[in-house]
Amino acid sequence: MEKITCAAELKIAIQTLKFEQDVQGKLLKEEFMITFESLKPANIIKNTLHDITQSPYLMDNALGAITGLVSGYLSKKIAVGTSHSLIRKIAGSLLQFGVTNLVAQHADTLKTVGNILIQKFLHKNDINTANR
Repeated sequence: MEKITCAAELKIAIQTLKFEQDVQGKLLKEEFMITFESLKPANIIKNTLHDITQSPYLMDNALGAITGLVSGYLSKKIAVGTSHSLIRKIAGSLLQFGVTNLVAQHADTLKTVGNILIQKFLHKNDINTANR
């Protein structure tokens, strides 16, 4: 800043500083509101879900884990059924744990095998439909 030598320059300098203070105050309030909005629980959840759906790596991992959990649960239900036997329930829980881990760890391989089987099935149906 330049050296102030008269009252007129002092008034101009004060007005300039007040204007800068007003502008910075408005910017600070805007930043505060943006931060406040982004920290609301609903917005945090929405942004997290958006990030997950935009990341193919996270989406594949989540789908693999969900597929593993569902497969494990279904295998336990099939093996145990409505049995009240403690040994059968323990065996069902071990089976569920094993199937869940196996499916979650090898989700890509299972997806590839599934796609191959679907393609073969669809191709076989196309041939059978064409022969009729």
